[in-house]
Amino acid sequence: MSLAIRRAFTDLSVGQVHHAACGDPSAPAVLLLHQSPRSWREYAAVLPLLGEHWHAIAMDTAGFGDSAAGEVPAAIEHYARVALELIDELSLPRVHVVGHHTGGVVAVELAALAPSRVASLVLSSTPFTDAAFRRARAERPPIDEVAPSADGSHLMALWQRRQGFYPVDRPELLEAFVRDALAVADPEAGHRAVAGYRMEARIGLLTQPVCILRATADPYAAPHAQELMQHLPQATLVEIEGGMVPLPDQMPEAFAAAVHGFLTGLPA
Repeated sequence: MSLAIRRAFTDLSVGQVHHAACGDPSAPAVLLLHQSPRSWREYAAVLPLLGEHWHAIAMDTAGFGDSAAGEVPAAIEHYARVALELIDELSLPRVHVVGHHTGGVVAVELAALAPSRVASLVLSSTPFTDAAFRRARAERPPIDEVAPSADGSHLMALWQRRQGFYPVDRPELLEAFVRDALAVADPEAGHRAVAGYRMEARIGLLTQPVCILRATADPYAAPHAQELMQHLPQATLVEIEGGMVPLPDQMPEAFAAAVHGFLTGLPA
């Protein structure tokens, strides 16, 4: 029998912020940060697996899932500050932070913002957002922005834009993405935040142990793994064969095993 997932809201500066947790609250805490425009549900199958050994917490980033956005324009720094507020409100002195795609970028900023509160980082399918990245993103069309249409064809457009990055035999993963995307007022906000983040000015502040997870079949993020390794000499690289954009809910057992293996190998 899998462990129960407990869900709760916490009043923070932006309003109510939602999180889901699993495991013994007295165990070391692991904070999981999702990609855009997903929600904590990206980790729904991962939480019970990590909860067997850790106090696993998956939050909805400000403005996503069931969390209020606040009035501050979307920015990675804003997302990280709200995550730190949640850590404070949950009375967690230190946390291990796991981030996937956008969540990994937020994890970098959180570790730079509050180094004494972040014990280690797992950066899953995380881009390195330097000037070259920002120029490339400025030339690309929006990722998840579709204009509403009276006949509902925009729903198919949203599906088709992501289809090539998802397993062909797992339509439920795309359904989960579409549900989360439709629940967000601005599904492109997280992508704009990533595109504007100056990681090159912050990543050198990280001294924590780092694990970089590379999903080999994720064409968007996989090429960034070596760039991150160059800027994080303390990092170890773990490859997950066949992993795609929805890695945590595509391969929860492999994902949780990689996180658990890294964390248990850290010095006491």
